[in-house]
Amino acid sequence: MFKIFGSKAQTFKPKKSIKKGTKQYELHQKIKETLGSGDLTDAIKLPPDETLFEWLSVNTIDFFNQSNLLYGSITEFCTPKYCPSMSAGPQYEFLWADGKEIKKPIRVSAPAYVDYLMTWIQVQLDDEEIFPTKPTDDMPKNFLPTIKAIFKRLFRVYAHIYYSHMDRVSVLGVEAHLNTAFRHFYLFIKEFNLVDKKEMLPLQNIIDKINARKDI
Repeated sequence: MFKIFGSKAQTFKPKKSIKKGTKQYELHQKIKETLGSGDLTDAIKLPPDETLFEWLSVNTIDFFNQSNLLYGSITEFCTPKYCPSMSAGPQYEFLWADGKEIKKPIRVSAPAYVDYLMTWIQVQLDDEEIFPTKPTDDMPKNFLPTIKAIFKRLFRVYAHIYYSHMDRVSVLGVEAHLNTAFRHFYLFIKEFNLVDKKEMLPLQNIIDKINARKDI
């Protein structure tokens, strides 16, 4: 993925690594090479010799790490006092539930929501029944629903950053990097229909600008 904040940048949660020598690692390296060319449209497309399952798996890990890094850059500003709810402007508030420990959606601060989210994603990525590390051509039956839930919730992190922290992002000098990262994220979820359009309404104005570009 993009090297946005330099070598000393810290993630909000520990980075999810991909084991060398595996098929996923080969795909990860291929993604890095394609991104290095600056062509996001090529970077998102399913390679002709790869399975959809493997492609979605390795990209989910990369997008998790990228979102983790982006949010990590503004954690000192995203506090319970400044962000008492996980929102994207006055019209959109996101409640947390994981279906297991927290079954009924609850209102939490933005940093608490992201903490719950990143921890939940880590658990899913480490679950061999959803993301098997051994080579397989069979997509687990709960894989796509889990993938879609991950991307829907990562979208909310972008939405919160855009609505609540753009002033800090600008001061940090990483606005262009955030925009590129979100454009990559959006083009990917659009390519594979991973997030419903209604879920993306908070950033519709930014999405419209992306779709209006002639180089996508």
